[in-house]
Amino acid sequence: MAKVVIIGAGHAGGSVAGFLKQYGFDGEIVLAGTEKVAPYQRPPLSKAWLKGEADESSLQLRSEDFYAENAIDLRLGVSAVSIDRAARTVTFDDGAAESYDHLVIATGSRARKLPVTGGSDQGLLELRTTVDAERLKAALGQGKRLVVIGGGYVGLEAAASAKALGGSAIVLERMDRVLQRVASPTLSAFFTRRHSEEGVEIRTGVEVSAVSAHTVTLGDGSVLDAEAVLVGIGAIANDDLARAAGLECNDGIVVDLDARTSDANIFAVGDVTRRPLPHYDDVMFRLESVPNALEQAKQVASAITGRPQPAHEVPWFWSDQYDAKLQIAGLPFGADSQVVRGDPDVNSFAVFHLKGDRIVCVEAINAAQSFMFGKQAIGKAMAINPAVLADEAAPIKSAAV
Repeated sequence: MAKVVIIGAGHAGGSVAGFLKQYGFDGEIVLAGTEKVAPYQRPPLSKAWLKGEADESSLQLRSEDFYAENAIDLRLGVSAVSIDRAARTVTFDDGAAESYDHLVIATGSRARKLPVTGGSDQGLLELRTTVDAERLKAALGQGKRLVVIGGGYVGLEAAASAKALGGSAIVLERMDRVLQRVASPTLSAFFTRRHSEEGVEIRTGVEVSAVSAHTVTLGDGSVLDAEAVLVGIGAIANDDLARAAGLECNDGIVVDLDARTSDANIFAVGDVTRRPLPHYDDVMFRLESVPNALEQAKQVASAITGRPQPAHEVPWFWSDQYDAKLQIAGLPFGADSQVVRGDPDVNSFAVFHLKGDRIVCVEAINAAQSFMFGKQAIGKAMAINPAVLADEAAPIKSAAV
């Protein structure tokens, strides 16, 4: 009887176990994670959790009984320390060793540390786990100030939550605009405006020279005091275990479209992987998103159980801030023009990134129809008429040539 060992009990690892059972796998499954809670949803941590609208129970991927009822050996609070590929065994920090027929690495990513004086201060906050979220939640509230270092999605969401709880927030970004690495100038300008309207102070083009749990020193020598300092400057793939085992890595574990690594018996899923993107000429990229974790979990479960591989999905992402629901489909690789449909000033619009007459990415704010059309157009490589796409008076589907 085949045995699958899954290292990492987050959204990706937990989903692999679930899909294996759904697809009829009747062998042994060991699901081991470093956290002391069963697999749960992470996106709500920066929103619903901070505002007291969610807890561990409501965020669980599966009920407490699911694992026992499906003979999944769930081991919490343990970390894998080594992989012996020749013997096909994994050793954990509690001394236990598990043999495997198939190994799945789902170790995720970790927060990047701020490379300045005090950047390793234990009092600094990050937002990756329920423990992190609970620490941040305890520091927020009426009249309390949060300083966020890094103008990415998680930092902006946390700032919005701080305001919702009656506090104040300052977002510090070293680049010229928030979301500069991941969004268009139009989207950056929109979120800057919305946060400013809600009273969040956003400072761009600033350098941080030193930090502590309650202070941030800027490059000009000025000091900001706060009840909490949150660092959100990106994530690093937890591929150390895979590297030590000799698997091919490049800012993440390199996998194919089965989520299989350079070792035929080992798979990897989620934030820790660098994977090919079929809709973009199989360019290799590291995606950090729940849809990616679910897609790769299905790929692994299909490969192990002998099912046909699922259809290739268009990468997509989302963020909720105030009354703005952002939905993104695709990635702007090779884009040479942009089309805006709608009006950013009325909080409902979409930015389409085109490569020739093809959509490669769409960023939609409160524009679900534009998001769905863009996602479908990317998946089918539809030719598009840009003038019709920009015309709100024309049905969006008529933009397809």
